Amino acid sequence: MAEKTSGSDAAVFVLFGATGDLAKRMVLPAFFQLAQHGLLPKQWRLIGNGRGDVSHEDFTQHVFDVLTEFGPKPEDGPWDEFSKNLRFAGGGFDASNPGSLLDVIGEAKSDLGEGAQLIHYLAIPPSAFISITEGLGEHGLAEGSRVVYEKPYGTSPDNFRKLNEAVQKVLDEKQVFRIDHFLGKEATQNIHTLRFGNSVFGDVWNRDHIRAVQIDVPETLDIADRAEFYDETGALLDMIVTHLFQLAAEIALEPPLSMKADDMQDARNAIIAAFRPISPDDAVFGQFEGYTDTEGVADDSTMDTFVAAKLFIDTDRWRDVPFLLRTGKQLARGGQRISVIFEKPHTGPLSHDTPVLGNVLTFDLEGSGSIDMRVVVKRPGAEFELATDIARLPLSAVEDADPLPPYVKLINDIIEGDRSLFTRPDGLEHTWEVIGPLLDNPPQIQPYERGSWGPGAATALAAPDGWLLGDTHNEDGPLDGEGEADAADADTDLNDSAEN
Repeated sequence: MAEKTSGSDAAVFVLFGATGDLAKRMVLPAFFQLAQHGLLPKQWRLIGNGRGDVSHEDFTQHVFDVLTEFGPKPEDGPWDEFSKNLRFAGGGFDASNPGSLLDVIGEAKSDLGEGAQLIHYLAIPPSAFISITEGLGEHGLAEGSRVVYEKPYGTSPDNFRKLNEAVQKVLDEKQVFRIDHFLGKEATQNIHTLRFGNSVFGDVWNRDHIRAVQIDVPETLDIADRAEFYDETGALLDMIVTHLFQLAAEIALEPPLSMKADDMQDARNAIIAAFRPISPDDAVFGQFEGYTDTEGVADDSTMDTFVAAKLFIDTDRWRDVPFLLRTGKQLARGGQRISVIFEKPHTGPLSHDTPVLGNVLTFDLEGSGSIDMRVVVKRPGAEFELATDIARLPLSAVEDADPLPPYVKLINDIIEGDRSLFTRPDGLEHTWEVIGPLLDNPPQIQPYERGSWGPGAATALAAPDGWLLGDTHNEDGPLDGEGEADAADADTDLNDSAEN
């Protein structure tokens, strides 16, 4: 089990960007769900921070409206008790001007006790991270606190280094929680359990038995509600260098010494260090038709809204095994899947007849998640005929299951002081080196129709199997299920409109 530091019986949460879209869609609903599950400390306050002059009562009404729109509904939880703990500190916040935040925190600590754990959550654009961090140091709010940074943690190699230097000047690494909510998904967490807890998988988790891995996160969503932010990042920075790289590391890491936070992070970062820089020849960039007509997008923008790439990991376990990564906006369907494709039998009486895609282990990350295994069977009947079918384990169906949405899980871990599912700067720094060739010499942007599967060249990249989700010759297979990521579960960070 992961090691946790002592959780406090009292905590003061400061939510920077409390009226922004990320807070509305993800963070505030997660706090209310923590209350529903009884996971908040015995005593707590949630202080929203922003530039506006907003009363405590107005902020409470804002949170009520947010929950009414995005859920869970206030009437479905302990709203009366929850709402008593909401406060707002206006006037902005930076090193030169703390606004009213110091006074509101002082009032909260007077009520809860000076020993209350202080937790700062930066639900703001990356461009504001440094000013808020410097403000925490300048105004005495850093010592003993925990500070949560949303992805992307920097928008370029130079910006990443400047941000990291600013954080290290003010905070000890143990205080920092860099959140990537894909690591908090139930199915992602089960990757290690399935592998290390079941020898039937753990003993074949290598290049001798696995010939490819697909990490596929297509989205049907548009970018209209965060066009300015997206036109500065694109799919490569918004998804590949963050979520998909982290998922690749979860699949590929060497067995850690234990499941404790430091050992898990050491193993994760060691495997990221073995990621081979991606050649432009192994990547396809696309842009959906009409992207430049979006308000907030430059008419001549060449930003990628689609990326497919082939990643190699230079370790003895994974050498020459392709990790195929794909994500994009305005695609035919949504999905969040990791598919581990096993080799077909090399010898034996059925080696020639077994389908090439006979055994595929899939982690479906959507919602509560599921683990699916495609296996070769005899088709029931008079003839000896091979077929494939799928065995599915919905994680919500596990006995006594109480699945938590990723933000709920990760914020609970922050309260407990458990950093197992959070990223570290040494690993993040190498991810910039991995995409360096794509930044220096990006592939030519290829247009694709809205509602399609992206540029046709991406199909060739996934040869010989093609993409298990969406390619015609795979559409009838059981891995091509009916699920689709919705706006609530998709990657809607929306940092461009968050207020600091």
